[in-house]
Amino acid sequence: MSDDRCIVILDGARRLPRADILINNRQPGLFSRFSTTQLGGMAIRATLENTEVEEKEIGHVVMGMASHAHRDAIYGAQGMRWRGGLGDDVPALTVARICGSGAESVAVGSEIILAGVRHDRRRPFMVVGGAESMQYPFCLYNYRGRKVGAAVQKYGPIDAKALPPGTHLQDSLLMNLYDPGAQLAMANTGEELGRRYEISRAEADAFGHRSHMLAKASRDQGHFDEETVAVKVVVDPARPAVEVRHDTHIMDNISLAKMARLPAAFEAGGIITAGNASAVVDGAAAMVIAKLSDATERGAEPLARIAGMGVAACDPRIMGWGPVPAVRLALENAGIAGAEVDQVELNEAFAPQALACIRDFAEMGIDPEKVNPMGGAIALGHPLGATGAILTLSCAYALRRNKKRYGVVTMCIGGGQGIALVLESM
Repeated sequence: MSDDRCIVILDGARRLPRADILINNRQPGLFSRFSTTQLGGMAIRATLENTEVEEKEIGHVVMGMASHAHRDAIYGAQGMRWRGGLGDDVPALTVARICGSGAESVAVGSEIILAGVRHDRRRPFMVVGGAESMQYPFCLYNYRGRKVGAAVQKYGPIDAKALPPGTHLQDSLLMNLYDPGAQLAMANTGEELGRRYEISRAEADAFGHRSHMLAKASRDQGHFDEETVAVKVVVDPARPAVEVRHDTHIMDNISLAKMARLPAAFEAGGIITAGNASAVVDGAAAMVIAKLSDATERGAEPLARIAGMGVAACDPRIMGWGPVPAVRLALENAGIAGAEVDQVELNEAFAPQALACIRDFAEMGIDPEKVNPMGGAIALGHPLGATGAILTLSCAYALRRNKKRYGVVTMCIGGGQGIALVLESM
């Protein structure tokens, strides 16, 4: 591939720690005071501070996010752009392929550059990534057009005591996790895969335990340090700010015995529990991409190249299986075999979903032990629109650190899709 057709991720990509949406399931999470655009802005700013590219050479921003339900979310990538310190003359595009939005931003950004139709050749570098505040609001129904109390202001808060009869609130987080096309919640699609692949509760728990143990080891060995930027949070104005340095959901005292005692969370007799499902967290990541020729010309160090991409669809009732056809297509587009893959970052939406995919990856020649060697979303969390971007930079740094060549980043997508990227370390 010529340097003019090769898209690379530059060194300096950064992400925020992933923070649980609640502390001990009682108190607001450490990032609960930040909107999605604020999280994305922090990731962009950190990346620009660590990448050998001047801000005046950034010609476009493409950022993924899944939900547009809460404050300032409608502005998406544009809000992240200015919060990240980029000027008003830099256009920004928000992409939404639900759980695949962060990876989709890498794909769309690459396609814009290669197509050239909208690419600004005077400013050839592009910021891509994703962000998600999972602090989704409650939605108010049967309210518009009704007379309300004086406490309600057009751009201010609504006093619940002033709501007229017939109105009601619904949790948009739970609403978003239900697919009316499949007539199943996301977790129940994972249970369906468990049945089809005859995955036991013990297997699911063992996989969840593996996720936590590998994530803990990776954290303790500093494997996440070069990709993560610490965030200071004022929890109590009367006390010093809290510095969040690591992903908060990793459990230090996890055991199979404790996991076995957890009840099924989503259906009677099910195998998915709070211990083997992805953690609900807030997070963000950003990176700079460009043609290799432009990076070389300006002396910017490439971290990895985008060697292949794939998007596929499947039955929404088994949406978690989407990575299988997506990876197959991405490997084909990259021109490599599964046996050549050195590392896979697979989003662990649910343990049976991940195990089903891993079994089919093995049929492609991918060694199961090479899947999520640093743990996955069960331990680290899944901030929907950010996950694809986080896994992309985690994979790229791991390939370099371990002196390996090929990596795959992939995830399932609610509604019945999968997306995959193939990375080649530079």
